[in-house]
Amino acid sequence: MTDTHPYTGHVRPGGDPEVRELPDLVLTKVSVGDMDNNAYLLRCRSTGEQLLVDAAAEAPRLLRLVGDDGLATVVTTHRHADHHGALAEVVAATGALTVAGRDDAAELPVPVDRPVWDGDEVQVGRCRLEVIGLVGHTPGSVALLYDDPEGTPHLFTGDSLFPGGVGRTWQPGDFDRLLDDVTAKLFDRLPDETWFYPGHGDDSTLGEQRPNLAEWRARGW
Repeated sequence: MTDTHPYTGHVRPGGDPEVRELPDLVLTKVSVGDMDNNAYLLRCRSTGEQLLVDAAAEAPRLLRLVGDDGLATVVTTHRHADHHGALAEVVAATGALTVAGRDDAAELPVPVDRPVWDGDEVQVGRCRLEVIGLVGHTPGSVALLYDDPEGTPHLFTGDSLFPGGVGRTWQPGDFDRLLDDVTAKLFDRLPDETWFYPGHGDDSTLGEQRPNLAEWRARGW
């Protein structure tokens, strides 16, 4: 089954969302806030249950996107404020369960109901998302993998992987740590057709980025 209408993955602050229709999951991408943060609303087709990846900014806009169907879960990919600026307001309005990486959870502005790490699962209706921990951009950054049983894998990477490189690091050793994790847990495991959705900017595939891994390591960022 193919998407029912074109999805480019390109959104801009204040612009229209992009919607991707998968067999069991509907994915809506929107850019919010001054830092052009991506937020992703996932809806299970079977149950209507919804999950938000990164309540980054503009809570009223995110709540309009959620609509009257309610929000079951918010996953925060990492501790940086531009990725959770609307979290408290969204949770207060919806009562959604909060999920974040275990080593970033204490830094968020609301209590985290479920601290998670490698191999944990988060459900959105009947769809399963696998948690993948990626250390380096922050100590507790997480990616979410939806391994579509009827198509290609889909991966939400936060600020750990972008088209063109891994996320920014600050402390000695963090870049190598992050690139090692991204290489071993993503590129070495998942096929080229895996589509990934970063925390800012356009999407890409692992296959498009794979030839650049050696260059990224050589340049050190």
